[in-house]
Amino acid sequence: MTAQPARPEHSGPETASAMDVSPFKPSLVKAVFRDVTPMHVSRSAAWAAASVTRTVLTEIIDGARNAAAAEARKKLMPGDLLSAIDRNVELEVGVKWYDHSPTFRGLTGVLYDTEGVIVPSRKRSGSRRPSAVVGAHRFEAGVKKLLGNQGVRAVPAMVRDLDGIASVFLTDLARDAAMVVREGGVNRFGTVTLVTSGEPAPPPFPKDSLRAPSARKGDRRTIGRDDILAATTMQLFGGNLRQRALTEAREATQHTSAD
Repeated sequence: MTAQPARPEHSGPETASAMDVSPFKPSLVKAVFRDVTPMHVSRSAAWAAASVTRTVLTEIIDGARNAAAAEARKKLMPGDLLSAIDRNVELEVGVKWYDHSPTFRGLTGVLYDTEGVIVPSRKRSGSRRPSAVVGAHRFEAGVKKLLGNQGVRAVPAMVRDLDGIASVFLTDLARDAAMVVREGGVNRFGTVTLVTSGEPAPPPFPKDSLRAPSARKGDRRTIGRDDILAATTMQLFGGNLRQRALTEAREATQHTSAD
């Protein structure tokens, strides 16, 4: 019997670290960025943005899973999402989605028009312009894969909320990255340390571990990986989630070309 030739090793974005970025594919990331800016998005930037989004959604699902487990459930419900955010303020991301979801409507209050009349929620979501809310359905397959990776399922309303949060978060990340490019850097630094009452404060982060570059390199027409990292520091609090998102994004782009 003739021996089969060994398959060649893959390199670049097909390596293990880059494959871990899935299920939010670079093509999906670039589609979201095109809704926000005409700037070119480099390959490494797309992988970095996909990685950050995956890290954030994984953390949210993990928190919701823990809330469901406390009630001996494996199927996540919208209430589990609220519990996760209530337990960890770092998970309060994609907040523009909250006005469009019944899950959060009771927490965000009501809107009034110029004459003081309450604006029904359906009027708030009827924009004809492309938006993170309109495009939220693009994330459904990825969200379901993340749920499966953690061994849980979710009711349709919960999947919808995770779709929306992912879409809004990535859209906001794209806007901030484009701003970093336009302004030639970012000047907002610092961290927020979250401490639970009665528990010791966590050790400080290594010096400059969360620091974004004060002056960027490259042209003003291309969003690069470092622009995504800078935008991440603007979108996430200075806690463990931000540090993990930055670390995993760097790891995911180690073997990815910058173009």
